[in-house]
Amino acid sequence: MKSYFADMFQRLVATVFLLIPLITFAQNAIVQEGEFGVGIGAGHYFGDLNTRAKVNRPKIAAGIFFRKNFGNYIALRLSANYARVGYSDIYNNYNEYMYRRNLSFNSNIWELALQGDFNFFKFLPGEPGYNFTPYITFGAGVFNYDPFAYLDGQKYNLRNLATEGQGNSLYPDRKPYSSMAVCIPFGVGFKYSINERMNIGFEVVHRFTTTDYLDDVSKTYVDPAVFPKQLDGSISPAQRLSDRSYELGEPIGIPGRQRGNSQQKDQFATAIFYVTFNLQSYRCPTAN
Repeated sequence: MKSYFADMFQRLVATVFLLIPLITFAQNAIVQEGEFGVGIGAGHYFGDLNTRAKVNRPKIAAGIFFRKNFGNYIALRLSANYARVGYSDIYNNYNEYMYRRNLSFNSNIWELALQGDFNFFKFLPGEPGYNFTPYITFGAGVFNYDPFAYLDGQKYNLRNLATEGQGNSLYPDRKPYSSMAVCIPFGVGFKYSINERMNIGFEVVHRFTTTDYLDDVSKTYVDPAVFPKQLDGSISPAQRLSDRSYELGEPIGIPGRQRGNSQQKDQFATAIFYVTFNLQSYRCPTAN
């Protein structure tokens, strides 16, 4: 009888040792390769029309991205984002001069960015205790923008109008600005794993840019001579959009007077809620 139980015990031990590699395989075979995500939220602008970084005129923003995981803490993200931004001097109730300046704009921003994401906690989707983490993100991107404004109900592309004399011989130092610029995104976020297949998250990302013309405002007012008259002799839309202070009273756009602050570049930010879908692979354990 003892030999029978001894034989059974030996078989049980052998079975356990045989199951260990299988258990290890079950735990390690599913590898979280990355995530594909979509999100929607709001964007905001900061610059010559919003010098105090007020967040009072958010507009829609959205994006898609692919995040490639390199372990449980580090990932590389490629994203394509859209943000509508805009502002108006009518909100500058703290500065009478800026209020009387009476400028406004809107712009559609299309961004392509490459960012590194760094988790604070170990993140394993579907694993209790490892299914959430705050993170920081940092990278570089390029974006397209084209500020526009409305006058008498009609939409005008401000870059084409050269409202600060860009490209005119009277102002040889002012070159037409490009519709493309570089940005440095930096932000923080939080993500939570619903299950091993799906995550949700929220992040705020601020962009420092290389342009001061996101709002079409940068330097000084120019000589009205740079704006050609209309065929009927009336003032051109370019001149009327360069100095809109006449709409509130006495014009203030004297040539050479400050219109914007060229010493500081414009910036924008987005706050996005997103959902991601985990991309998994099955990897056989390496034999020892």
